[in-house]
Amino acid sequence: MDEEKIPLWRDDRVLKVVGQVIAVIVFVTVVLILGSNIIRNFQALGITFGFDFLGRAASFGIGDTPIPYTPSDSYGRAVLVGLVNSLRVMILGIVLATVVGVTVGIARLSDNWLLRQIAGTYVELFRNTPLLLQLFCWYFAVFLNLPGDLQNPPRLPGPIFLTQRGVDMPWPLGTLQTWLSVAFLLVSAVLAFTVWRRRVMVMVQRGESGRSLQLILIGIGVLALLALVFGLQWERPNLSDSAITGGLNLSPEFGAVLFGLVFYTAAFIAEVVRAGIQSVTKGQWEAARALGLQPGLAMRLVIFPQALRVMIPPLTSEYLNLAKNSSLAIAVGYADVYATSFTTSNQTGRTIEMILILMATYLTINLIISLGMNTFNRSVQLKER
Repeated sequence: MDEEKIPLWRDDRVLKVVGQVIAVIVFVTVVLILGSNIIRNFQALGITFGFDFLGRAASFGIGDTPIPYTPSDSYGRAVLVGLVNSLRVMILGIVLATVVGVTVGIARLSDNWLLRQIAGTYVELFRNTPLLLQLFCWYFAVFLNLPGDLQNPPRLPGPIFLTQRGVDMPWPLGTLQTWLSVAFLLVSAVLAFTVWRRRVMVMVQRGESGRSLQLILIGIGVLALLALVFGLQWERPNLSDSAITGGLNLSPEFGAVLFGLVFYTAAFIAEVVRAGIQSVTKGQWEAARALGLQPGLAMRLVIFPQALRVMIPPLTSEYLNLAKNSSLAIAVGYADVYATSFTTSNQTGRTIEMILILMATYLTINLIISLGMNTFNRSVQLKER
């Protein structure tokens, strides 16, 4: 007997395809309607659409210029300077927020009552106050309250000078010796990671101490420390004639944005880490102790790798939020890509073009972050047969 054929309007596979086609048609139709409406309005106002204005002289200054820039440069160059400033905040912010967040998240589960309460207070304070308010606090209450007198400014070991012009700190010169030392440090990091993983396998699988591999790790660490201290040609900031020259200057605006984003985002990351660790069953802790692993080693080898499978998806959201929240830098006068684009829009009247540039910029950055985190997420997931 022939099987009864399912009608197309009841076939689930066909309905799914038709639904997707309809969604695409609706989306394209909406985009075309909006685009044609913008073109008609531009024609009615006598405005032409294009990006040729990016080649004209910007005629405005930028406080933080990590790459060479003068007011006679083009608007495109000004937007590029803002993009580099944004990337500085985003990259440093993600790295520092991860370090602070993981540390605080683990501290929240500590057996030490005082440490646990301090970590909990930090999370509740920074997570439940607006980010914009925290940026104002860092800028007006901290950085602008630093001493303005350069005759005898306070300094930290290094030396690091703290003044109203920001933080002046030592920074390596861009010489051949510096770049060779950086390359050596990168190779040392890869080699140390390889040796560390080998030592862990020896300890877990064979039950040996891995003493020889530990000595190799110590040797690599000593050589890397020597390269860091003596290989890099550090330029120290010098105080002379009531001025600080040399080294690296971090402006108050940059410092306020960086610290604000780091401590705000780290509070959320700490909760992600705490929840991820608590999602691992107690049986895993007991199995690690049964193998004779110390608590710290059990956390690194058994608990944290399993918690990563739970932590990475919400961590991705926090990194994306940090990247988008960096646009609030305009509130404290930091010249990020949003601020430079806003100034360019005001001077040229090309609002639509600059909005499209900003949307494409943030979309690209967030897609790159998502791609990297999704790749990392796939690498830590269980491989099922």
